[in-house]
Amino acid sequence: MGYGAFTRYIDVAQVVLYGFWIFFAGLIYYLRREDKREGYPLESDRSQNVRVQGFPPVPPAKVFKLRGGGSYQAPPGRADLRAIKSAAAAGWPGAPQVPSGDPMHDGVGPASYVEREDTPDLTAEGENKIVPLRVATDFSVAAEDPDPRGMEVIGADGKAAGIVRELWIDRSEPQIRYLEVTAGGRNVLLPINFARIHGRRRQVTVVSILAAQFAGVPGIARPDSITLREEDRITGYFAGGYLYAEPSRMEPII
Repeated sequence: MGYGAFTRYIDVAQVVLYGFWIFFAGLIYYLRREDKREGYPLESDRSQNVRVQGFPPVPPAKVFKLRGGGSYQAPPGRADLRAIKSAAAAGWPGAPQVPSGDPMHDGVGPASYVEREDTPDLTAEGENKIVPLRVATDFSVAAEDPDPRGMEVIGADGKAAGIVRELWIDRSEPQIRYLEVTAGGRNVLLPINFARIHGRRRQVTVVSILAAQFAGVPGIARPDSITLREEDRITGYFAGGYLYAEPSRMEPII
């Protein structure tokens, strides 16, 4: 037997290789099980009693302590009981779902959103993370950048939707998150990712929704703060507009 060999057929290198294989297989199993803490078990369209979880199964619940003193359990242990306002396009299992009501508000397809915590996101210092500039008075727009306040907002149909009233910024990652727009007699928040700012024209264009649909943007409970759930609802509304803003968008391109 050579140096480092246990027997005539097994040596240290083989043992290390086999140990690595076992470790790597265990790591894959662990990670694959941990990523099922959200969204599993899936709901079956065949029966309410069928648990679709695959292999490995959903892990036991784990409790995470939150910075604010509360806790969060994952898997949550509670089902999302919101009614799904859509219907199958055909009678066969797995058929695509089509909206059965107002898709912009019913939370289906691209307009869907998660029932996140109805509390504001916080900075490391415990302050509300996303606030308007009238609250975060130590922030301002750089002199070399166009200031959207006072600009006219134009919808996907080319019509005027409202005027930018205020900017909402992210205190942790200093940048604009929302434009507060006065539209239809109320103030609504426009996510900056859905807006294009044209400094020379003094206009903000939005291609996801029509001008009249700004009046239907989900609101916020408090004028100077936004919760995680409100953020998802607003973003889902604008995202849904890419498909549902007008009937022609739901038709095939070709």
